[in-house]
Amino acid sequence: MQYETITWALTDGVAEITMNRPENANALNARMSDELFDAACRSEAEGARAVILTGAGKMFNAGGDLAEFAGAANKADHVTRMATMMHAALSRFAHMDAPLITAVNGSAGGGGFSIALSGDIILASEKAKFVSAYTASGLSPDGSSTFYLAKHIGLLRAKELMLTNRVLTAEEACAWGMVTRVVPADALMTEARKMAAQFAAGPTKAYGGVKRLLETAYSESLETQLDKESRSIAAMMRTYDGPHGIASFLGKTKPEYRGE
Repeated sequence: MQYETITWALTDGVAEITMNRPENANALNARMSDELFDAACRSEAEGARAVILTGAGKMFNAGGDLAEFAGAANKADHVTRMATMMHAALSRFAHMDAPLITAVNGSAGGGGFSIALSGDIILASEKAKFVSAYTASGLSPDGSSTFYLAKHIGLLRAKELMLTNRVLTAEEACAWGMVTRVVPADALMTEARKMAAQFAAGPTKAYGGVKRLLETAYSESLETQLDKESRSIAAMMRTYDGPHGIASFLGKTKPEYRGE
């Protein structure tokens, strides 16, 4: 796919995706939803071992392109198709082994708020701000925020943010448990790339195991989760990296993981 609203690059096992509509606050339109899904599939297909998702310019993503929504002949059909593609992209990111780092360079509102929350690691510039924003336009949330937000910050705080559209600074979001770490604006991508490089050199299958296990941490019974843990750790012994990591630890040598 020829990208018009994002950029994508793969370097040393790290896929870097930039939402690239800075003149429109990187607002999500139907084309961007399609391209994010393609980029998610492409990252996995081409062997990315870490993914960074960020925005161009001063904004991370201001949310859905409401002008496009308003101009659609069938608004419900348009939003259904667009949300379905965006959700497919987020599902691919969630289920791939490679960790997803969302590098929130500026304001994240609406769909951008949701995308930011979908990261396995959420790095925020000190200039970033977070606002649900959906109900301000008479809409309910999408983009996985109702799945992640309450898990990150608790149900009452999630209701407050989604019902009142309270704006959180990066520091407030971090204090609430919604952001992994806040970094200086000019150091955001340096930190994101440094962390991504560490992931890209790590045991990718084990990272995928962590992601899948934690996804059901709030929904499975203890016994079911224990069974999943047993199956997952046993599966690691059928990879290259699992036995290699053990041998390296016992031999007191630095492991050289392949992501296999």
